[in-house]
Amino acid sequence: MTDPALEIRGLHKSFGALTVADDIDFSLQPGIRHALIGPNGAGKTTFVNLITGVLKPDKGTVLLSGQDITSLDQAGRCRLGLVRTFQISQLFHGLTLLENVCLSVAEHRGIAGSMFRPFGRYKEVIDESMHFLESFKLEADAGKTVSELAYGRQRLLEIVIALAQRPKVLLLDEPAAGVPSSESRIILDVIDELSENISILIIEHDMEIVFRFARRITVMVSGSIFTEGTPEEIASDDRVRTVYLGEAFSA
Repeated sequence: MTDPALEIRGLHKSFGALTVADDIDFSLQPGIRHALIGPNGAGKTTFVNLITGVLKPDKGTVLLSGQDITSLDQAGRCRLGLVRTFQISQLFHGLTLLENVCLSVAEHRGIAGSMFRPFGRYKEVIDESMHFLESFKLEADAGKTVSELAYGRQRLLEIVIALAQRPKVLLLDEPAAGVPSSESRIILDVIDELSENISILIIEHDMEIVFRFARRITVMVSGSIFTEGTPEEIASDDRVRTVYLGEAFSA
């Protein structure tokens, strides 16, 4: 039997008397497109921070393709293929697009710490980085600084940088947040076309995006898994409507 791409067992985190992750069990299957939804304050960001190593759990286990990664830091998890984008852009705005992608490629190759020489000395890194930019039609902007780009294209660049890490599991934190609809379509089309070899968990408030994208949906409430199911099951669940979807979804 194939191991889940990502498996969470009994994950628990408290800050004093406040429990923010309450013995969570969760499984992300290989190649799946899975959405995590829930009201504000449900604990979604905390859960992702625990998965990616930003926070250390009080107890519980994080497994990546069957390997226990609970004790690894963020960089160690990333090197093994657990990669995340952020709700708020985390790019180097003073660097060019090419330089941003080169840093990601170099990190994956394990040579980022030695890149004190001009980038021109690293032809293979540059070639691979340009390949990623070309794949997402960003090659014409390769020499521009990130600050020169429209916000939607910055978010697209974030996905390119994440893919340059060669992820097995990709966590997308509201990838189209703050992006005009004319540009968000490009981002969503890119997500639709990502390789089936990559398991994707998308954290999203926009139900149109969730129901377009996800084959399976997990609902979090108050630091716990409230329910999980197919899009059809979640859409027809009166309990989910009560705690989260409400009238806005009905419309």
